[in-house]
Amino acid sequence: MTSIHARAPFPGLSEAQRAAMLALGRDWARDIQGNRRQVCEIYDAVHAARPAGGIRTLSAQAYGDDPRQQLDLYLPAQARAGSALPVVVFVHGGAFLRGSKDATPHIYANVPRLFARAGYLGVNMEYRLAPQSPYPGGAADVALAVDWLRRHAGELGGDARRIVLLGHSAGGSHVASYLTDPLFSARADGVAAAILVSARLEADTLPDNPNAAGVVAYYGADPAAQQRQAPMASAGRMAVPLMVAFAEHENPHLDRYALQYAERVAGAGKMPRVVQVPHHNHTSVVAHLGSADDGFAAGLLDFVATHTQPEGAAAPVR
Repeated sequence: MTSIHARAPFPGLSEAQRAAMLALGRDWARDIQGNRRQVCEIYDAVHAARPAGGIRTLSAQAYGDDPRQQLDLYLPAQARAGSALPVVVFVHGGAFLRGSKDATPHIYANVPRLFARAGYLGVNMEYRLAPQSPYPGGAADVALAVDWLRRHAGELGGDARRIVLLGHSAGGSHVASYLTDPLFSARADGVAAAILVSARLEADTLPDNPNAAGVVAYYGADPAAQQRQAPMASAGRMAVPLMVAFAEHENPHLDRYALQYAERVAGAGKMPRVVQVPHHNHTSVVAHLGSADDGFAAGLLDFVATHTQPEGAAAPVR
């Protein structure tokens, strides 16, 4: 008889940290902002203990005129002009109203560092926030950042023809809109694939949505405009390979919207990868990346490798 042993949740955490994360999962939606702070404290300490690994950082590169239109670059040791490494761009969340590429000293730098360690050019992108920059400002900033990378990727060691966009929460909204909204989708040349993690794909203001104020600040108060402008409406226009991921313990409705979005993309003939990340919550689903808890990271790296292979190269072995 064969016995199957499940992997213990949260590998690499101390017993106290693991117990805290398990408790947060059971109680995530009761105090999302307070629980988010606990997650960031735990994983910031985890990432602080990791060696830099020879990664070179170029911080605060301006892709536009606004002070928030900046990005940080994480370059692996082999990156040099002409090396043509695929580029992975991370777009953080924050309910449209807040958020930063530097939520802590190591979050969300942990995400582009994960990809830089794997041989990609990692990018951590900042963007303008609502209400000063309402729809379509976030997607417009993604467009500007991609345009900047097209111009500069070669000199940095990246390949402007192989860019992968990875958006979390509101950042996932902006990535999806950039790729499918008629205002922007004609500008997506060079984007090889996209990953939407715990993304805000529908613009609801339901009573249990803790970020309803952010939806109104970004999309406006008119329900018809919210529905028309949110990414769900244009899901069928997704033209690049897509991964849709969400946490087991999500902000209200985001997991359901992820499945609905994936179904609409599939219905238009582009079957996405769909992943639920067990034990994790809306924040830790990205905050843990680069830690010893590498199950989701392995799936991300496989997806990126699969869709950034040079023409004629063999697909990665899974």
